[in-house]
Amino acid sequence: MKSLCIIACGKKKIWDENPEKGPVKARNLYTGSFTKKCVQYAKKADFDLWCILSAKHGFLFPDEIVKEQYNECFHNKNSNPIALDELNLQLKTKELDKYEKVVILGGKYYTNMMKELFNEKEINNPLNGCKGIGHMMKKLNSLINTISL
Repeated sequence: MKSLCIIACGKKKIWDENPEKGPVKARNLYTGSFTKKCVQYAKKADFDLWCILSAKHGFLFPDEIVKEQYNECFHNKNSNPIALDELNLQLKTKELDKYEKVVILGGKYYTNMMKELFNEKEINNPLNGCKGIGHMMKKLNSLINTISL
């Protein structure tokens, strides 16, 4: 069964620390501890593919280039985040709809959005039930430590 891991984007980006930095790969864009921990888990868990769900760009593969800072946020509709219709189109153009098993790493909001997009797929969020970022980080650490090399 082909598996896909989708990581919720973070607010903290490389340009917050280094404003002169030019375009970067998506894998290096988000510098927050939660996103970094999610990437670590996605790599170690050996999914067939992982990507980051950006509120501006939609689904970003690790090697896709992001050219500049942005502040769109799914939780703030006034920031003009990418529309669900556009994300649905990306599912097809990026062939993400071909994966049978989808794992989302993020909060309830992201999980519900992915359930809506992948309406007939198996959606799993190992962070379900976590109360806050600290609990999520602890759960991710536990998951990472239980994966055999």
